[in-house]
Amino acid sequence: MKDGSVLTKKTVVLPLTLLCCLLWGSAFPCIKLGYGFSAITSEDTYSQMLYAGLRFTGAGILALLIGSVIARKPLIPHADEVPKVMKLSLFQTILQYTFFYIGLARSTGMKSSVITASNVFLSILVAALIFRTEKLTFRKISGCIVGFSGVVLINLSGMSGGFRLTGEGFVFLSALSYAFSAALIKRYSAKHDPVMLSGWQFIFGGIVMTAIGLICGGRITVINTKGVLMLLYLAFVSAAAFSIWGTLLKHNPVSTISVFGFMNPVFGVILSFLLLSERSAAGPLVVCASLLLVASGIIIVNTSVHKKSTLI
Repeated sequence: MKDGSVLTKKTVVLPLTLLCCLLWGSAFPCIKLGYGFSAITSEDTYSQMLYAGLRFTGAGILALLIGSVIARKPLIPHADEVPKVMKLSLFQTILQYTFFYIGLARSTGMKSSVITASNVFLSILVAALIFRTEKLTFRKISGCIVGFSGVVLINLSGMSGGFRLTGEGFVFLSALSYAFSAALIKRYSAKHDPVMLSGWQFIFGGIVMTAIGLICGGRITVINTKGVLMLLYLAFVSAAAFSIWGTLLKHNPVSTISVFGFMNPVFGVILSFLLLSERSAAGPLVVCASLLLVASGIIIVNTSVHKKSTLI
């Protein structure tokens, strides 16, 4: 068995990708809860950036600690890896989450979930048309359309209201930044440790966002146990999910892994309802239909990737 081949098997890929999606889905309501615990208002842009910076700095430290223990050596980047870490950090942390945090505060968790789901389309398009790491096929496009329709279905009642550039627009720019980061980590992880890349790019990006937030007047004036625990949880979400996701991207085509991202908003909607009481008119039948469409989209995309693939 070739090294890493186990990470292409469906019995491994399916539970790991769903775990990542569950963690990311929980970020939608938990960020809003974190803002509340720390008394950060929706218009306090630089305090949001400070909050994000602290989260990702912590995520980077956690990822490197866990990765170093597993690798039995410190994960320190070599000189030639530093530019790659900085470029990845620009797209995966600084741009993606600056846009995401600001946009989410000015939109609902449900609308943000739907818009964020566009990162699946964007990831496949960027990988195929810009980085040319895989081919764009009719089945991939069809699978994305089917999966995205499931995301829209479960969010129909949450799609009312207007469009704000600094709200929904920024969430879309966040999704675009993610698409570039997915293609970059696919390229870089071919020769470099994906956990090392994720950990150091989080630290670099987190420090940059923390500095910008502080310099521009951002402050966290309320510090309590709930707020600290929520910040630690969000750091864990990023450290765990991105390290696992990056490792899976190393061993699988971007489309194979990214299409599972359609599950993020499904988890986001369910958890937004449970934790924030953001009500949706979607009943059990609609939720089941949505999940069926998302699952169908994932199957369609994965059956189009190399027939020798062991995924689906």
